Amino acid sequence: MRSALTAFLAAATVVAVFAAGLYLGGHPGELPSPLRDTFVEKDRGVRAELIKSIEDNYFKKTDSRKLESESLKGVVSALHDRFSSYYTPAEAKQFRQSLNAQFEGIGVTVQPDKRGLKIVSVFDNTPAARAKLRKTDLIVGVNGKSIAGVPSDAATGRIKGRAGTKVTLSILSEGARKPRSVQVERAKIDVPIAKGEMQVKNGVKIAHVRLATFSDGAHAAVRKELEPLIKKGAQGIVLDLRGNGGGLLTEAVLVSSLFVEDGLIVSTKGRNRPERKFDAQGSALAPDLPMVVLVDGGSASASEIVTGALRDRGRATVVGEKTFGKGVFQEVEVLSDQSILELVVGRYFLPKGSNIANRGILPQVKARDLPKTRRDEALPVAVDRVAAAVR
Repeated sequence: MRSALTAFLAAATVVAVFAAGLYLGGHPGELPSPLRDTFVEKDRGVRAELIKSIEDNYFKKTDSRKLESESLKGVVSALHDRFSSYYTPAEAKQFRQSLNAQFEGIGVTVQPDKRGLKIVSVFDNTPAARAKLRKTDLIVGVNGKSIAGVPSDAATGRIKGRAGTKVTLSILSEGARKPRSVQVERAKIDVPIAKGEMQVKNGVKIAHVRLATFSDGAHAAVRKELEPLIKKGAQGIVLDLRGNGGGLLTEAVLVSSLFVEDGLIVSTKGRNRPERKFDAQGSALAPDLPMVVLVDGGSASASEIVTGALRDRGRATVVGEKTFGKGVFQEVEVLSDQSILELVVGRYFLPKGSNIANRGILPQVKARDLPKTRRDEALPVAVDRVAAAVR
């Protein structure tokens, strides 16, 4: 959740100034008097003057606290970086709610869109599936309020809530001119991190393992699903990362390590972050079986790290659609008023040195699952590719 090197460095310079302002603005007594006058008191004075003038003269009544919050949002939005966000204290509460296990959801994975949230997958037997929500649908409003421009985690927090409660979504489907209103009852969503099954093509047994997220324990979940399939004679592997928006970098390295014996998986570097290289760890479970990584536009972040590593290392063929194209990583800072700054602090690089920010990873074999059909059109293409590689 969401360039050329020069553009990145320019943006990072603005970030550095802002970060310093956050600290020094909160501790003006620690500044020398001339600096305090220049960088703190003057800024506060102009800001207060501007807000006061709006309060006194704008033709409609205004909320000074909202103006203050929006001015901070403006600083971060000036970076024009879709993955850097400022959350007001109220939005920060929604951000935490989106991560809180006691709050349930509707059974979809989403990615940011300038109009709201784009659905990238709908899990079977969930409220979303029963409400006939589909991949590529756009959620543009929650309970009658637009979520355009709302940070994605805060928007997700608005959708989530306690099981049994209801949420009304404004859904814009492909080809529709206007959104439709859909009421969905929240429920506890019990979706396994990984799920494996055996596919058979022309007598060739192929292990198909789908990974939903790179949360803690993802590599162990993949191993648990893959091991019995290998023992049953699987001759090839399809690692399915469609709709997987990513998660932990450590899990991306560990999942890659199930298939690559040693060597570089990914490296990271930021303007104020030293370069770090992450190599494969431990013993690979399946270093030699023919393999495909199946991806789509919802495969992002950690999914792209795994996909790029297995491709660059010559370990797997990439099948599907172009991936999301994140290529950067963020850090989250809780500020003094409990608001949150989520800031891109660096980029990651695939083993051959490329960064896929805004470009994504192009498939070596194209395949697309049509959202309006019940069958999966992309998986058979991946299975065929693996079967053809089995000797």
